[in-house]
Amino acid sequence: MPPPTVGFLLHDVARLLRKRFEQHARDFGLTRSQWQVLAYLDRNAGIQQGALAELMDVEPITVGRILDKLESCGLAERRPHATDRRIWQLYLTEKAGPKLAEMRALGELTRAEAFGDIPAAQREQLLDTLERMKTNLTAACQMPATERQARNG
Repeated sequence: MPPPTVGFLLHDVARLLRKRFEQHARDFGLTRSQWQVLAYLDRNAGIQQGALAELMDVEPITVGRILDKLESCGLAERRPHATDRRIWQLYLTEKAGPKLAEMRALGELTRAEAFGDIPAAQREQLLDTLERMKTNLTAACQMPATERQARNG
């Protein structure tokens, strides 16, 4: 049997990381998607719903439903834009702070399990390689595939 390709392996590792995080987070009352929105809002205070959906690679209606739930829990809020009343900006509430701390602790635990006995130098090399792959693919996605193939062909 041929060895797995990088795409399949990355997909499997990402899936298992999500699964393990969800196992840890099961008793904390939020779904992985809700945790994800909280994390994005923590880094992008004031973002609009459409931009958040784009960051998360989901439909705006999906983000809207998640935000409805987070608002009802008192963890996030929509505020009107200062100059454009059609725009709503998204923010975390003070109540979200302890939830974010819980989430970070669960993330650390999950990452520690994933890295297990892998030496620090190999961890750093992996992260560096993944960052470079991300940079390469981000640049490649900025041009049509046919143009990229012509340059490399």
